[in-house]
Amino acid sequence: MKIGIAIAAVIAAIAVAFGVYMIDIDQTQQAELPEVNIEGGQLPEFDAEMGDVTVTEEEVTVTVPSVEITPPTEDEDIASN
Repeated sequence: MKIGIAIAAVIAAIAVAFGVYMIDIDQTQQAELPEVNIEGGQLPEFDAEMGDVTVTEEEVTVTVPSVEITPPTEDEDIASN
């Protein structure tokens, strides 16, 4: 399993090295940002109507089933291993 990972890493490194030497990119012109003038403006207004939420509390009795657990004895524990 470790050999397969090592081989995959070597193949990936070779692929990256091959890709770096296969492409030659030269910048032929400098970039220039556009001129922007900001004047005035207005943010939008919103009216929001929220609904009412009523939270109540009540006491409820829930029946929960009983569970009996019997731990194994030492003889059963040794026999299962």
